[in-house]
Amino acid sequence: MKKLTKEQQRKRRRVRSRARMNGTADCPRLSVHRSLGSMSAQIINDVDGKTIVSVNSKKDVDAKADAGERKGKTAVGFLLGKKIAEKAKEANVTKIVFDRSGYAYQGRVQALADGAREGGLQF
Repeated sequence: MKKLTKEQQRKRRRVRSRARMNGTADCPRLSVHRSLGSMSAQIINDVDGKTIVSVNSKKDVDAKADAGERKGKTAVGFLLGKKIAEKAKEANVTKIVFDRSGYAYQGRVQALADGAREGGLQF
């Protein structure tokens, strides 16, 4: 039996979860991507195949902003969630489906979800 790498395991989890979720015009999908150095998020309408809103931690987030007691990359994730919620409100999006893309719901991914909820998005 061949051993899978961590990236292959994550891709399998991503495919399994994406089979059950789909972003529509009424309830688009918030997709998260994280790497060692940065993080990005998009709100996607899968029916039309269009990205409604996107943010990136390198371009759109001021790391010195207030993130409560969070520090480091977790703080950046929280601020990214608040920023995408702000942009989503401008695009008249309030309800979403959260797609964690196979990443564990902890740390930066959880902080992004918390920031998006605090910004007014409903999951």
